[in-house]
Amino acid sequence: MTEQATEKSSIQVIERTSALFAALAELPSPASLKALAAHAGLHPSTAHRILASLASARLVERHEGGTYALGIRLLELGAVVKARLSIRDVARPLMERLHESIGEAVNLGVRDGDEIIYIERTSGGRALLRVVYLVGGRAPLHLTSLGKLFLAADSADAVLAYARRSGLPGKTPHSLTTQAALERELDWIRRHDLAFDNEEAEIGLRCVAAPIRDDEGHVIAGLSVSAPSERHDARWAAQVKSCAQAISQALGYRPPAPTRLA
Repeated sequence: MTEQATEKSSIQVIERTSALFAALAELPSPASLKALAAHAGLHPSTAHRILASLASARLVERHEGGTYALGIRLLELGAVVKARLSIRDVARPLMERLHESIGEAVNLGVRDGDEIIYIERTSGGRALLRVVYLVGGRAPLHLTSLGKLFLAADSADAVLAYARRSGLPGKTPHSLTTQAALERELDWIRRHDLAFDNEEAEIGLRCVAAPIRDDEGHVIAGLSVSAPSERHDARWAAQVKSCAQAISQALGYRPPAPTRLA
């Protein structure tokens, strides 16, 4: 067999193995050989050979009755991958792409107690640097679009506790400084999966943010675009949300399937 033929054969094995992993993930577990082969578009004998090899490596489990399921070894490997994932490393290339498209500063923030802390930021481009958005900068949750994403993910009791602890101090006339105003804002955020800062932290600066979720669906970070008010464009919202979703998916998040009406 020539080197080219060997390489082609190896690629085919990888493709078929990937198709079987996809079938194991998508079909009800455990699944029969016949069902897996049909779902993966493979001949049963081919599927059987590959599944036997995967079972010997503990990547697949073979149950009594000839059915198959994903193996415990995948869980072990997944835990290693998850531990090595860095939100900043995953997000940075996508943030740069968003920055190139929009031309304004893109920020990545995480929650630290009652504050948002900025852990990554693209070049500001045309935007002036603002102290609050420097990497390592902090701000109260209710004053920023990123911070409000985390409050929206909290329970009503947790939001009330935050309001009482912080006192909801304001920095501008637009700041949300009452429980009622904050609750209205958080309700909107929950329904739209987006948050805005309309000059609430600083006069002349507006932001739009979307949540980043982990493989369990928890909000673990937020992505925002900040710009002077005169340059802010409402159309950025869709791009910010799309970028945040791409980062979430890279971290293992899979959105729930839409509910089908009977």
